[in-house]
Amino acid sequence: MTASDAAGTAEPRPDPSELLALGVRLAAEASALLLDGMGRARASVDTKSTGTDMVTEMDKASERLIVDGLLAARPDDAIVGEEGTDRPGTSGVRWVVDPLDGTTNYLYGHAGFAVSIGVQIDGVPVAGVVDDPLHRDVFTATAGGGAFRNGHPIVVSSETRLSHALVATGFSYHPSRREQQASVLTRVVPKLRDIRRMGSASVDLCSVACGRADAYFERGLQPWDHAAGALIAREAGAVVSHLHGGPEDEDFILAAPPALYGPLQALLTDAGAADAWASSD
Repeated sequence: MTASDAAGTAEPRPDPSELLALGVRLAAEASALLLDGMGRARASVDTKSTGTDMVTEMDKASERLIVDGLLAARPDDAIVGEEGTDRPGTSGVRWVVDPLDGTTNYLYGHAGFAVSIGVQIDGVPVAGVVDDPLHRDVFTATAGGGAFRNGHPIVVSSETRLSHALVATGFSYHPSRREQQASVLTRVVPKLRDIRRMGSASVDLCSVACGRADAYFERGLQPWDHAAGALIAREAGAVVSHLHGGPEDEDFILAAPPALYGPLQALLTDAGAADAWASSD
């Protein structure tokens, strides 16, 4: 039973702007925690799938802070987080949390990490926030309400020429797959202005949303990597989809302004990006 009370009467649909306000507050608190932790030695650094896929105690502390805050405010909501949270709910609202997107950047004190919180109602994205503390940027969006950076409206790049496009991407954590991806880039880079690899999918998507990058593509993401950023990019005017069309997912995500989307989709397809960015071993 979702969004209904014990008597079967439908509850009011949650207001996305109120859900966003809660997400913004908790993302800010988590970002403050992460910034405080940058000046201290990390008590532990573990690996996930490979030696390049790292997690610190700060990822876990950030997720605990966010989950505790969500449960205190909305105990009936579902929550899924990168560091293991997987809580069912009964309200129809689901929070998708990346408590530290860009862990490697964080460990090195390199700009390009963020806290990402997306919100869905009955499986449909309705709000999202990406808090990038080193850039002091808070990106937000609600479905149909536009995208914002620090409260100011943002739109995607107006670039129309693929040869002048700055395109962001990410690489697999698996060495053999990285080698394949590098081979694909040798065919892609000559057709573009340049490639950027910053190491945080949520930040890359927000960079597309505000025109810091013209487009972005990657394969092998998890839902928390793009739950907020994809909505923000889409609300800023980007076309966001799978490489072959249809909704974006962990198989592939491509985000670009309408004028660049078709040419970039064709370039990536011809270069074999769908195979080289494969998410399975």
